[in-house]
Amino acid sequence: MSRVVTLVAVVVPAAGILSAAGLLWGVAFRPLDLVLGLVLYVLTGLGITVGYHRYFTHRSFEAVGAVKVALAVLGAMTLQGPVTQWVTDHRKHHARSDHEGDPHSPHLAGDGFVGAVRGLWHAHVGWMFTTKGMERGAAYGRDLFEDRVIRVIDKLYLVWVAVSIGLPFLVGFALTGSVDRGLEAMVWAGLVRIFAFEHATFAVNSICHTFGRRTYDARDESRNNWFVAVLTFGEGWHNNHHAFPRSARHGLSHAQLDVSWIVIRLLEHARLVRNVRLPTASQIARAPLAGS
Repeated sequence: MSRVVTLVAVVVPAAGILSAAGLLWGVAFRPLDLVLGLVLYVLTGLGITVGYHRYFTHRSFEAVGAVKVALAVLGAMTLQGPVTQWVTDHRKHHARSDHEGDPHSPHLAGDGFVGAVRGLWHAHVGWMFTTKGMERGAAYGRDLFEDRVIRVIDKLYLVWVAVSIGLPFLVGFALTGSVDRGLEAMVWAGLVRIFAFEHATFAVNSICHTFGRRTYDARDESRNNWFVAVLTFGEGWHNNHHAFPRSARHGLSHAQLDVSWIVIRLLEHARLVRNVRLPTASQIARAPLAGS
């Protein structure tokens, strides 16, 4: 079952996009669309992984004002919601992880095959129509609601949505002088890119709480999944994250590629972030192992 669900939830959409791109290469999908789409996938994706998640939600490091603004705007350009909404939902997820009250656990929809499928659907996309955005109060987000800069960025959320979709069109049009090429770029580097990263992020909620390896007993069903980690710049090392939620690094071993951590280290060397939080060797050694 795990292979089937993973195929449906993650691999099939990605394979469909790649197949369409291959069929349309040189006709309605060109090198400009590919390069622009990849650049925006990385930049906006890091807005979620480094920004919304590790910085704004877990305060894994401190950042200068310009970096804070850039991360908030880039995160908004993924169309996953304003930063205050994303953060409060995610903080509640950690507070109630895989227990009653978790906004997107795949383990609360009943027993058996039907319950498992319903749970995975809820964790992947269903929760956005039922429990998303219901915890936007002081209990999980006082620090952000009291931040004037974040309030302004949130109020301009629809502007960042328009930029995310419109920027590829403007770049495509500026470089080619063709409205058609601009529209192509908007479709591939705008809409398809947004779709691809959204489902990569959704897979952290669904796949990484169901399939993968549990290294630590994190009191929930979080799991490390290397495939999701590749798609999400290190977020797939989810069991590590739930074991050490304030750590700026999720890939705790050298074999666990964590692009977001590399970016944070580069920002630290550039003195744009500071007070980066990591678990100590003794904390890692004391962490209870799964199955122990």
